[in-house]
Amino acid sequence: MQGHCQRALKLSLASSSKRNAWRQRCMSSVLAYDGHIPLNWMENTFLAVGSAVMALADPRRGDMVAALGETTAGPALPRLRDRMLESAEGRQILKERPRVNSSTVDMKALSGLPEGTFGRAYVTWLDRCGVTPDTREPVHYIDDPELAYVMQRYRECHDFYHCITSMPVSVTYEVALKYFEFANLGLPMTAISAAFGPLRLTSAQRARLFGEYVPWALKCGGSARSLITVYWEKRWEQDVGELKRELGIWDPPEAKWRKPLSEARVAAEKRSAATLQ
Repeated sequence: MQGHCQRALKLSLASSSKRNAWRQRCMSSVLAYDGHIPLNWMENTFLAVGSAVMALADPRRGDMVAALGETTAGPALPRLRDRMLESAEGRQILKERPRVNSSTVDMKALSGLPEGTFGRAYVTWLDRCGVTPDTREPVHYIDDPELAYVMQRYRECHDFYHCITSMPVSVTYEVALKYFEFANLGLPMTAISAAFGPLRLTSAQRARLFGEYVPWALKCGGSARSLITVYWEKRWEQDVGELKRELGIWDPPEAKWRKPLSEARVAAEKRSAATLQ
């Protein structure tokens, strides 16, 4: 009789343990924000490996690049959040949580700013590279809403980093900027991209990358102010040269652009004129 009771107790405890585990799994799967997709450690590992393979095979897969960044972020995001909390500007960003896209940024107004301001430099950079701020993937796989925003903020400010460092969009300059971002922000995904990105370059391009841009990126990125703490939208009217000096950024070796600066300025002037009509 005693043996039957002990077995029944064990079965009851086992069943209770399974129920508790199931309950905890359900609780951990509660959506923390719109678009949130909770993952356990095994799912996170599989997604990290799979997204790394896909992103390296086809860097144009923005969804895979984004997933790689989120699943490998680890303790880097809390560190970035702490840096933001250490400055008044960073705390304001975390409080207001601004977003960067064509719905939140008045591109026509920026086109009307004086030449030499950061806002004018930004829209000129967009015109010159033929890109828009609407291509950034939303965050899905980070559980903490505040840390998810930090990742989203990094992602949406990436073009500002291109602009402030005078870097166009191409494989060579994207890899160079990843070295800069790793030195400045420490996100693991930037290190992965910096390590494997050069494989897509020719030997001549790699020679220039490592001979000219990587030394600049590591030195400048490592000594500059943490760019995650900059409230870029409050700096539109600031002189871009003054902003660079404030942040401790100097220009890299001269880059090769697809579109001449004069052509981009004409496009910006046309957009500015359209706002006055």
